Amino acid sequence: MYKLLLRPIFFLFDPEKIHHFTFSLIKQTSKIPGFSALFKNLYAIEDKRLERHLFGLTFKNPVGLAAGFDKNAVLYNELANFGFGFIEIGTVTPKGQPGNPKKRLFRLKDDQGIINRMGFNNEGLEAAIEQLKKNKGKLIIGGNIGKNTATKPEDYTADYLTCFNALHPYVDYFVLNVSCPNVGSHAKLNDKDYLEELINEVKKANTSFKEQKPILLKIAPDLNNGQLDEIIELVKNTGLDGVIASNTSVDRTGLKASKEKLEAIGNGGLSGQPIKEKSTKVIKYLAENSNKAFPIIGVGGIHSATDAIEKIEAGADLIQVYTGFIYEGPSLIKAINKALLKTT
Repeated sequence: MYKLLLRPIFFLFDPEKIHHFTFSLIKQTSKIPGFSALFKNLYAIEDKRLERHLFGLTFKNPVGLAAGFDKNAVLYNELANFGFGFIEIGTVTPKGQPGNPKKRLFRLKDDQGIINRMGFNNEGLEAAIEQLKKNKGKLIIGGNIGKNTATKPEDYTADYLTCFNALHPYVDYFVLNVSCPNVGSHAKLNDKDYLEELINEVKKANTSFKEQKPILLKIAPDLNNGQLDEIIELVKNTGLDGVIASNTSVDRTGLKASKEKLEAIGNGGLSGQPIKEKSTKVIKYLAENSNKAFPIIGVGGIHSATDAIEKIEAGADLIQVYTGFIYEGPSLIKAINKALLKTT
């Protein structure tokens, strides 16, 4: 129903406006008696064989929703009914910020992709916490954290620590987002020595809590092999719990969209089918060259069960969808989980 009826209508409108509309639609529909149960019956698969045990956590299934969809943690309880095994909220920054000027979200229909330059738009840390207090415990929640755009380089670590310490009681794992191409003054976050410093500071803060939470790093798909070797070394040196591969890409090679259209869109991070092979290649390299020394969450271009299994065969322990969820709808999660059951 989604691809035949809803998507053609949704795709007639501005992507950001329809995003907010669908949030409202899901929120209001889920309040109607029986509809949450209906969504769950339609899309969720409950089967112990789908469980994954990582970072000391038990995931109901390995299919998650990537950060960027439910930035402010307002819809995770309702989205849980669509069959996800985990949902990552954020990116959350200490202070609320509007992000980059609109228009900043663009569909590439022929490529089944999206370009965004949202710029960490979110309502801030306190707003996210208020929403997370409403957690009904349906599934694992990850907290994707970042810095405010206006923060000076010498205060980057303080921003991450502010988010980490405040969100610690409310999320099950953390992701340090240091690879988003849509926020300013990001050069420092690409420096290996600084990353090691940042991770060690966050890990130090983690030890101050009775229950320590897993910490992961989200990396770009555009890293070369030498940079990926540095990531492997970084994980080894810091004892980081895992890596998410990958974020959006700045590469525009091989797109069906015209040069004129891409120039009109301008800069931003590319997601969806165009980065599928690139992200899978990163996963495979990390897994093989680290001797599978750490868990990997695979994300990037998953629009089918086949795409998901490719990521897992490359070395991903869990997967996340985002653009694929927008193009394919909630039946994608069920299709992936059904396919995974056939492989067990």
